[in-house]
Amino acid sequence: MANELQKSNFVIEPLGAKHDRAAFSSGNQELDSYLQKQAGQDLKKRAAVPFVITPDHKTIAGFYTLSQYAIDLGEVPDDIAKRLPKYPLVSATLLGRLAVSSQFRGQGLGERLLMDALYRALQSSAQVASAAVVVDAKDDRAIDFYLKYGFIELPNVERWLFLPMGTIAAMFES
Repeated sequence: MANELQKSNFVIEPLGAKHDRAAFSSGNQELDSYLQKQAGQDLKKRAAVPFVITPDHKTIAGFYTLSQYAIDLGEVPDDIAKRLPKYPLVSATLLGRLAVSSQFRGQGLGERLLMDALYRALQSSAQVASAAVVVDAKDDRAIDFYLKYGFIELPNVERWLFLPMGTIAAMFES
């Protein structure tokens, strides 16, 4: 999948000053406002790293954020928890936000962004431990999107899903 990302006319890169955040519109006011007003601050404060997908290094066709997170082992289904370290909190990577501009819908950019985020999380986990990627799905449509890629709903935390790093590693094996 990583090779497919490179063949695209779109490039995924860290958010920078050259990117036109003001023009981004996904149809979700919370996500649009985050990108336009907060993403730069989160980057400066090292709270999250926003990545954008762009056709021209200026227009933002979509974005996602990654940050460190810890998940309570008690929130994970028992069959998965058995395979994780027996600590009260287990390190994870938070896929905090993911959105595609309304202008670029239907081109598979959501999947490209997700695969890029998962690949970066996997690569990072070799340097800074992370047992899974977790996501807070904004609505039922987002839940369906993540379920399609193997994410598992946390039974005690509404709209939160996770994907074990071992599953992610298997996705990218050649």
